Amino acid sequence: MKVTIIGAGNVGATCAEVIANRRIASEVVLVDIAEGYAEGKAMDIMQCASNSKFDTIVKGSSNDYSLTANSEVVVVTSGIPRKPGMTREELIGTNAAVVKSVMESALKYSPNAIFVMVTNPLDTMTLAALKITGLDRKRIIGMGGALDSARFKYFLSQKLNKPVYDIEGMVIGGHGDTTMIPLIRYATYKGMPVTELLSVEEQEEVCKSTMVGGATLTKLLGTSAWYAPGAAVANVVESILNDFKRMIPCSVLLDGEYGQKGLCIGVPCIIGKNGLEEIVEINLNDKETEKFLASVEAVHNTNKELTV
Repeated sequence: MKVTIIGAGNVGATCAEVIANRRIASEVVLVDIAEGYAEGKAMDIMQCASNSKFDTIVKGSSNDYSLTANSEVVVVTSGIPRKPGMTREELIGTNAAVVKSVMESALKYSPNAIFVMVTNPLDTMTLAALKITGLDRKRIIGMGGALDSARFKYFLSQKLNKPVYDIEGMVIGGHGDTTMIPLIRYATYKGMPVTELLSVEEQEEVCKSTMVGGATLTKLLGTSAWYAPGAAVANVVESILNDFKRMIPCSVLLDGEYGQKGLCIGVPCIIGKNGLEEIVEINLNDKETEKFLASVEAVHNTNKELTV
């Protein structure tokens, strides 16, 4: 199984490393516009193989897409990252043009690939990819909710002082600091609702920390985070390639689900060999519905800036 990752920056390279270390695919191709950059990252990852005990082949290409031919999955991380003080929405003009270029180039060599979008603003770039290509919505998946949910579970584990792998939780809505919705009501520790384990104030603290999780890291690092995003992407790729049918919150095109049409936004999805296998419509209470509708409106407003 072959995966192409377009953009060999921090997120793309981390994704490649996780895929290799976990033997998710037999071959990974990193592509980057910068001469020698993808080749260097690929070589560095490959030199981990003897110590990390993996046999995945990682290759690099300087904007030559011929090496990507017949990829089952193409991950799109290309574009400029956020800097401190920037919102994801401020990236829209530059990154839409980048997405158009890379999608067209990748499809030329891998016409049957499933695409996992990472470029910000995530929900709008996922919609852009659909508009540019005309592909079925099953084949273009934005990974935002996978990352936001991982951060949610981390903050829950910190507040509960319990192992993160014993915690379940998900985040829906837009992939933005003010638009994501941590579903605290559905979060559990070993099957126990966390609402019975944390005070209302503690629950609110966890949700607030989750919503500004990306901005917090951008402020600390001086650029966007990469370890958790890279791992989140790899998790989506793994569910596709192995047909695991995991339920992962992802940004996908809605066609009547949750009463919405014509936008991509984070909802619980079953991810398998066909990409988006199913959208799971969970019951939202009045407060959650209000937040979701506000998130929908915000994403629609951002989409108005899209010119592709």
